[in-house]
Amino acid sequence: MWKEWWETYGGRSVGIAAGFLLGIIYLISGFWDMLFFALLMGVGYAIGKNKDLKRGPLLPWGRLTEWMNDRWPWTR
Repeated sequence: MWKEWWETYGGRSVGIAAGFLLGIIYLISGFWDMLFFALLMGVGYAIGKNKDLKRGPLLPWGRLTEWMNDRWPWTR
């Protein structure tokens, strides 16, 4: 019964819980602190989702370092 309920309403339940938590943080600390906290949660979610799906790193670090070395030779 719970598994069926979770498959049907799991996303909504998590959304309500997240909204409630962010609302409490907003009431305690203020709007900008809550917004920054939500940004950190979003970044954490993106990193976790990539790890779960085995996609590799969020940023292509190899290409980024190659670009920096080509652009600024003193970074080698």
